[in-house]
Amino acid sequence: MIEQDTIKLYRECDAGIKMGVTSIDDVLEYADSKRLSKYLTDCKNEHLKLKYEIQSFLDKYHDDGKEPSPMAKGMSWVKTNVKMSLNYSDKTIADLMIDGCDMGVKSLSKYLNQYKAADENSKDITKRLIGLEEQLSKDMRQFL
Repeated sequence: MIEQDTIKLYRECDAGIKMGVTSIDDVLEYADSKRLSKYLTDCKNEHLKLKYEIQSFLDKYHDDGKEPSPMAKGMSWVKTNVKMSLNYSDKTIADLMIDGCDMGVKSLSKYLNQYKAADENSKDITKRLIGLEEQLSKDMRQFL
């Protein structure tokens, strides 16, 4: 049970990171503020570091990870494109990022509670990812 919960938790983190990086990539080119661009780029880089760390553990379990659900990806893409087409601004980007971070924190927290038998390392990585999402959300507030 421990191994199965551990793999499942790593997989959810992997999907969450992929979703987060894609979301950042979708808006990064539209950022006017250099500070906003830096926050987004730094957060993306931290996500990618965690992704490589997670991938090394998934490789150990001979698992390919998980892609975000097509429904979540599609809804995110539509929301981003509609909001950005109406108003290309740092405020819009911040609003989108805060919403995405909040959904990520909620999902990851749910999986952390759901996979209680996961090993401590996978729980630690999940908590670090939650921390990244919470910090980006906090950093975005100044652009609202």
